Amino acid sequence: MKKFHIVISCFIGVVTLGFTLPKKEYNADLIIYGGTSAAITAAVEAVNSGVSVIVVSPDKHLGGLSSGGLGFTDTGNKSVIGGLAREFYHQIFLHYNQEKSWTWQRKNEYGNQGQGTPAVDGANRTMWIFEPHAAEMVFEKWVKEKKIQVLREELLNREASGIQKKGTRIEAIRTLSGKTFRGKMFIDATYEGDLMALAGVSYHVGREANSTYGEKWNGVQVGVLHHGHWFKSNISPYVVPGDKSSGLLFGVSEEDPGQYGEADHRVQAYCFRMCLTDHASNRVPFKKPRNYDPKNYELLARVYASGWRETFNKFDPIPNKKTDTNNHGPFSTDFIGMNYDYPEASYERRKEMIQQHEEYQKGLLYFMANDPSMPADVRDAYSKWGLAKDEFKDNGNWPHQLYVREARRMVGQYVMTEHDTFSDRVVSNSIGMGSYTLDSHNVQRYVKPDGFVQNEGDIGVHPKKPYKISYGALVPKESECENLLVPVCLSSSHIAFGSIRMEPVFMILGQSAAAAAILAIKDDVTVQKVNYDKLHKVLKERGQVMEM
Repeated sequence: MKKFHIVISCFIGVVTLGFTLPKKEYNADLIIYGGTSAAITAAVEAVNSGVSVIVVSPDKHLGGLSSGGLGFTDTGNKSVIGGLAREFYHQIFLHYNQEKSWTWQRKNEYGNQGQGTPAVDGANRTMWIFEPHAAEMVFEKWVKEKKIQVLREELLNREASGIQKKGTRIEAIRTLSGKTFRGKMFIDATYEGDLMALAGVSYHVGREANSTYGEKWNGVQVGVLHHGHWFKSNISPYVVPGDKSSGLLFGVSEEDPGQYGEADHRVQAYCFRMCLTDHASNRVPFKKPRNYDPKNYELLARVYASGWRETFNKFDPIPNKKTDTNNHGPFSTDFIGMNYDYPEASYERRKEMIQQHEEYQKGLLYFMANDPSMPADVRDAYSKWGLAKDEFKDNGNWPHQLYVREARRMVGQYVMTEHDTFSDRVVSNSIGMGSYTLDSHNVQRYVKPDGFVQNEGDIGVHPKKPYKISYGALVPKESECENLLVPVCLSSSHIAFGSIRMEPVFMILGQSAAAAAILAIKDDVTVQKVNYDKLHKVLKERGQVMEM
C-alpha cells in the first residue's frame, strides 16, 4: 500500500495528515489472468522457477471446474498425466487418506469407481475422484504455501483502454476496478479467452466446416447420433402433439439445423456439474426456483412417457455419499441452444445467461421431484435427493462455476485438429499429452423433416492412443502478440478441443505455458522463439509426460 502525506501550512503552524490509498499498479515477471486450474498450476510453476508472478482472477473461488463440481475426473489414460497435474491428484489422495476427511461415510464404504480408471490408485498414490471443497482446498493450499499473490474478483477491462500494447507486445492490462498489471509475459488461463481477444489475437467461435482442416467430425453433424443423448422415440416438439400451428415447446429451435459438415456459429451446450446427495443429514431439498414454469419441461415429460428410464445414469459417486451429476439423455441438465452468444458477450449478458442456466437447471430438479406428470417411481426416487449442504456454502449450495465447455478458441501458430488427436500427423514439439474421447455435447435441438424432435452435435470418437499437444497451439501468431500464452482457449478445431478440454490437460498446459514464459523471459525472446530443446528439458525435469 502506498502512503501519502499532506502538509498543510498556515500562520499557526504545520499539520501533517497520514492516510493510506489502495494500490493501483502491480508489477511482476508473469501476469496470469484467470482463476482456473490452469492458472494455478501456471503460477506454481512460476514460483518454483524463481520468477515473480501475480494471478489476476475474475473469480472469487480458485480452480474453475475442478473445484466447481467436476469431481468425477475425465482422465482418459492417466499415465500421460504428469507434472503438477499429477501432483494435484496426489494431494487429493493424501486428503482422503485421512480419517477426518470421511464425514458421511467410511472410506471402505465408498467403493473405487472412476471414469475409465479406479477412483483410487494406491500404487501411484493418486486419487481421481473428489468433492468440490477438497479440490479447492488443494488449490488454496498451493497458493498459501507458495505465497502466490492472487487478486480475486478482478474483471479485465475489455475496452481498448484495458490493454497497453507496444507493437505486438503487451506491456500492461487493466481491470474494471482501475488496477494496472505490468509484466514481461502474460498468460490467458480463462475459459472465455477475454485477454487473448483483447490483445488482438485471432480466434474462432463455433464449429469450423469439415473442409476447413480436412476433418470428419467437425461442423454440423445432422444424423450422427453418439452416446445416448438423443431422442430414440418419435416425440412431437409441438405444444399440441402433431399440431404445427400450436407452436414449439420450450427448448426446441425453429431454425434449420444446417447441412452435414458445414460451419456454424453454435457452441456445445453448458450446464452446472451438480454435487447432490441422498444422505438425509446433509441434504438440502430441491426448491422451486424463481421464474419456474413447468411447461418448460413438457418435452422431458414426453420422454418419460415414451418409456425412457435412465434417470440416474450420470449420478456418478464421489466421496461422502455425494455425486458429480452431469447431463444424460435427450433432455437433461444441458441447456441446449441457450449459450451461443456467451463467448463474446458482455459481463452483464454473461451474468444474465448464467442465471438463466441456473434457473433452468433448478427448475428441472424441482420438476422431476414434484411434478405429477413425472412417473411416480421416478418422482419418489428423485425427491430423496438434494443439494449437498456442506458444498458451495457461500452460494446457496449451488456450484459457483458454469461448465463453459467451449468458448473462443485461438487460431495460433499451430492449430490442433482431429488429425493430431488421431496421431495421423507428427507433432515434433510436444508440451503435454491428451487421451480423452473427442467429446462434444449437443449443440442444438431442432425439428426433423418428419415433424419429430431431435438433438444434434453430440459426438464421441476415441483417439487411437494418447496424442501429443503442440507447443505451437499455446502461442499466437508472432505478428499478433509476442508475449502471450493461451493454455485453455488454445489453438484447436472444435472437435479436437472436444478431447483437449479436460481439466487434467488444462493443468498440464498451464504448467507448460508458464515454463515457456519463464524461458522467454530468461532468454529475452518472444514466446514463438522459445528454444524447444530447453523447454523439453525443463518439462521433463518437472515430470511432464510429452511422449509415450
